[in-house]
Amino acid sequence: MDAAFAPWSPDFVADPYPAYADLRARGRVHWFEPTRQWLVPHHADVSALLRDRRLGRTYLHRFTHEEFGRTPPPAAHEPFHTLNDNGMLDLEAPDHTRIRRLVTKAFTPRTVEALATTVRRLAAGLVADLRKAGGGDLLAEVAEPLPVAVIAEMLGVPEADRALLRPWSADICGMYELNPSEETAARAVRASLEFSAYLRDLIAERRRAPGDDLISALIAAYEEGEEVRPERPLCKGGGGRHTGRLSEQEMISTCVLLLNAGHEATVNTTANGWWTLFRHPEQLAALRADHSLLSTAVEELMRYDTPLQLFERWVLDDVEIAGTLIPRGSELGLLFGSANRDPARFERPDELDLSRPDNPHISFGAGIHYCLGAPLARIELAASFGELLREAPTMRLAAEPEWKPGFVIRGVRELRVEL
Repeated sequence: MDAAFAPWSPDFVADPYPAYADLRARGRVHWFEPTRQWLVPHHADVSALLRDRRLGRTYLHRFTHEEFGRTPPPAAHEPFHTLNDNGMLDLEAPDHTRIRRLVTKAFTPRTVEALATTVRRLAAGLVADLRKAGGGDLLAEVAEPLPVAVIAEMLGVPEADRALLRPWSADICGMYELNPSEETAARAVRASLEFSAYLRDLIAERRRAPGDDLISALIAAYEEGEEVRPERPLCKGGGGRHTGRLSEQEMISTCVLLLNAGHEATVNTTANGWWTLFRHPEQLAALRADHSLLSTAVEELMRYDTPLQLFERWVLDDVEIAGTLIPRGSELGLLFGSANRDPARFERPDELDLSRPDNPHISFGAGIHYCLGAPLARIELAASFGELLREAPTMRLAAEPEWKPGFVIRGVRELRVEL
């Protein structure tokens, strides 16, 4: 592979799409030595592999690290892995099935729709503050606080503590980038310890005084189980079968996952989406003239500039892609950003079309790990974009943004606007 795919290059991060086009033209799977991953750039392959049960987000439900030919993570990273590896995003059946079934109760259509009024109220307040200030950083003033506030309200995190959540999330999510540094790992470990300790205290409070929040509901699930397994590392044969419904560590990991997954993509879709609109003034003018385009516009903005560019899968059993055998123990890098610009699936994929009628983007994933919070994310995006379209109809870009260095979770550092 040549240097076109360069995830640590600022120029590549700013615009990875030409490199994706090159990858798609040259084949369906590519070995990338720096991360020792097989990169998959086509929509049909990515979509199929997300549903393929020969792949997994983890391998520890079937193999030890040694059996899988992998080196265990350093002992110093253990707090991060304990937190991360007990969340349903990084679990497979049966644990994933059990936890997802519990959390799904918080994301029923009725529950999510009931949150819509709260979401719109929060969005209106944030946009009103932006208007009073005459502009500012749209990322910090609207894009970030809205989804964080929504998830915090769902979890029952007191308003005074919410400023803690975003920095913890950002430090933990640094570990999802390709080949994270030891400095990144140290920040993630510290955030994992602090966030876990905070949630243990909050869980203890909710045990004493339950509320209507999700943590109280998870505590009820914890206490209704027949028995709760001892905390154990996730590995083949470890700890015996769990007949209870939820362990405390799973409860903590679930809360952290809901915050991280529940806002990172929404934040970047909002900021990256407005940056896209400012660069396509004719499309922005059409949206301002016809707010009924909002629902398709949100989907198109997620497709056009995908907030989460790559998701990884472990190969649990040999798979073959276009005649290339990918052996067990390998890791796939599924390129969501490339799949969402694949001309084999999307007509004129490099054009922004806010009225695009056929838009099967995979920004929320697919298969058993499809984003549980997708309906809530869509409500949040519609609320923030809609409020800005109504209340800040002349909003304009004040300065061209810079991109953060991360490629996997890809977003701008800030988005300065004027009203």
